[in-house]
Amino acid sequence: MALAKTSVEDSPFTPFLMKLSVYSSGGPFLDGYILVIIGIALMQLGPELQLDTFWTGMIGAAALAGLFLGGAVFGYITDLVGRKLMYTIDLIAIIICSVLQMFVTTPGELFFLRFAIGIAVGADYPIATALLAEFAPRKYRGILLGGLIVMWYLGACTANLVGFAFANTPGGWRWMLGSAAIPALILVIGRWGTPESARWLVSKGRIDEARSVLKQVYGPNVDIENLGEVTSVQTRYRKLLEPEYLKRIIFVGGYWMAQVVPCFAIYTFGPAILGAFGLEKGNLAILGDGLISLFFLLGCIPALLLINSMGRRPMLNWSFLFMTLAMFILGFLPDASTMIIISAFALYAFFSGPPSVLDWVYPNELFPTEIRASAVGLCTAISRIGAALGTFLLPYSLKSFGIGPTMLICAVITLMGLILSLFMAPETKGMTLAEASSVSQIG
Repeated sequence: MALAKTSVEDSPFTPFLMKLSVYSSGGPFLDGYILVIIGIALMQLGPELQLDTFWTGMIGAAALAGLFLGGAVFGYITDLVGRKLMYTIDLIAIIICSVLQMFVTTPGELFFLRFAIGIAVGADYPIATALLAEFAPRKYRGILLGGLIVMWYLGACTANLVGFAFANTPGGWRWMLGSAAIPALILVIGRWGTPESARWLVSKGRIDEARSVLKQVYGPNVDIENLGEVTSVQTRYRKLLEPEYLKRIIFVGGYWMAQVVPCFAIYTFGPAILGAFGLEKGNLAILGDGLISLFFLLGCIPALLLINSMGRRPMLNWSFLFMTLAMFILGFLPDASTMIIISAFALYAFFSGPPSVLDWVYPNELFPTEIRASAVGLCTAISRIGAALGTFLLPYSLKSFGIGPTMLICAVITLMGLILSLFMAPETKGMTLAEASSVSQIG
């Protein structure tokens, strides 16, 4: 049975919610930034550190592998100890490791630091998104959660600008990699004083504390019964393996992986990929990569505007269809004109926007409070381990098979995402958080 409207689920958009949305978006911004900046930095540091194909792939994939561990482990920890405690600790780790990257002298040192940064970013995903989902009313939840990916692409675009600025500076790669500490420091300051999630407090039986947070955020007339969740439930990781939740894990983790494997490969080695297509390398390749990043960002805008009217399921299906088409064009026509190549990349990038938006909406909506961060972390981990393997193997594929077959492999992966979406994607638009996460609501 659907829950009646509540003061929390139907509350207005407030300054608190705006602030929470802005600073929760810091993790995605940093993820996009650190992923793209390494692809540009590799153009300089590769010769300086004498990287071979193995170390190029390892360093390119290091942060993604760290994201796997960070998401899988710290999502569960966040469900155990709370969202507030972890909300700034992970950012401090990013600041320290980013600065240390400026002083590396060996490939192994850089790999270790990139891996550690990935762990911290992976930890931030379940922390920040769960916190935002649990405060956001249903009318704004899809837009706010989906809007986080806009910051991912904004981070990627910013990295292209920073990379372009330092591309011709001797040792500029050190400044590129160390620059991630600046937005991380701003986020630490901005996140200070954020309250704990009332839903999480209720799930742990801390009713008085939850009541205090609700009144602080929503007003003096709001109490526990307005929340829609009033039961204390123990956090058990194995609950994710129960049939209905396992099905949701397979769906979210699977389509997310199919989406990000080609996407992250393009981002990490964007200039090299454009060079393999015969487009000029150097600063112009960086600018071309930046143009593709802009289309990734632009694709998110219609998705955010339509997410409540069009719905989650049709948006995902149509997007995967056009993404698959674009990848096949690149695979079958590697010697096409510059206009066709850039247009195909732009088509893929633009229609990557809606699935990217749903990457943050689906996992937060489909799982209850006591395992929400664990589920987000696990789905993030599944997607990133696939992306890490794809990013590591991409230099080998380009070297062994060439650009056409490499793009065809990406096309097949994207096609698998389309098939998974067609058969498994649920619809959650208009539901409360409790309704969407209930096993009785969605088949």
